[in-house]
Amino acid sequence: MAAAGEQPGDPRPEDFAYGEEDFVLQGAGWGGEPGYAPSRFDRALLAGWSDRMERGLFRYRLGPLPTRVLPGPMGLVAQLNVQRGTERRPPQAVRSLRQPFDPEAFNFTRIPPGEVLLRLRGAGGDGDRLLVAINASPLERGHVLLLPEPARGLPQALTAPALRGALEAALLSAHPGFRVGFNGRGACASVNHLHLHGLYLDRPLLVESAPARPLCPPRGLSLLTGVPAPAFLFYAAGPAGLEALAGDVCRAAEHLEDTGLAYNVFATRGDPPEGAAGAGPGAGRGLRVLLWPRRPIFGAKAGAALNVALCELAGYLPLPAAPLYRDITEAEALRAIREPLLTEPQMLRLGEDLARLLAG
Repeated sequence: MAAAGEQPGDPRPEDFAYGEEDFVLQGAGWGGEPGYAPSRFDRALLAGWSDRMERGLFRYRLGPLPTRVLPGPMGLVAQLNVQRGTERRPPQAVRSLRQPFDPEAFNFTRIPPGEVLLRLRGAGGDGDRLLVAINASPLERGHVLLLPEPARGLPQALTAPALRGALEAALLSAHPGFRVGFNGRGACASVNHLHLHGLYLDRPLLVESAPARPLCPPRGLSLLTGVPAPAFLFYAAGPAGLEALAGDVCRAAEHLEDTGLAYNVFATRGDPPEGAAGAGPGAGRGLRVLLWPRRPIFGAKAGAALNVALCELAGYLPLPAAPLYRDITEAEALRAIREPLLTEPQMLRLGEDLARLLAG
């Protein structure tokens, strides 16, 4: 794929092979450290990203963005990004939770080869497991797309191998704010071709540390409340747990679609929830994976202050207009964020269904 349409002088993607020794098991935290030591993955990704910015391959030049934490207990991070609101490619029309891939519509086999930064290959990997490409309309420095075998033409339905590859990418980074996530069909996915997002955000989020209620401890399933958007929480202490975790998340996501619900997914380094394997005094931070069921919304909501996707659900609010950035309150943001979500009783009933599914 990376060679199609290539022109002389185009930058080439870097082959990035990695093994267990490349995983950063105890990444930097937020507790007063002066900074973090970038990993080999961070250096390769950010160097390639900056090179493509200098070459003009993005839709706009991204500089420092105004950022503030909204007053209130949720610690919502608001950020003004006017150009993304005006310059990004219009989202595709998604009309169904089961909408198939359309090879005639825009898809990631059509991106210029120079936009691909890395070809990730895990130990023993066969072929291009995961391509890392720039998001040409970035939210932040280092915002990338994670593309699992784009030539296969898979629709935007999360698969266990794709999620595991993205979670491994999260563990390859030493930055405490490198997160990965997924927007499903009917949940603000902008392209119906399998992809995830990866981005650096230099702010802690409440979802990293909020306590959770165990639902199915043997499978690491909890209910995360007391956060901007209540979610089902899965947890892995390290790379050994990623295969099972990815499988469980995708089984749960498939169940949601079977019941007519859309979903978003967000993964971040975070504290082990109560009852998780490896939890207890002195336990380090592992990976928290949040799954949000939601009522499907097809097409952008006209007049909405926020289009609620994975970032907004996690508590990070990219905003397109200066007045909105200046004036929005936590209460206003929470009303918009929670509007498409299920009620707590509905979440509890669904959690019981998921616990039975995963325990079976």
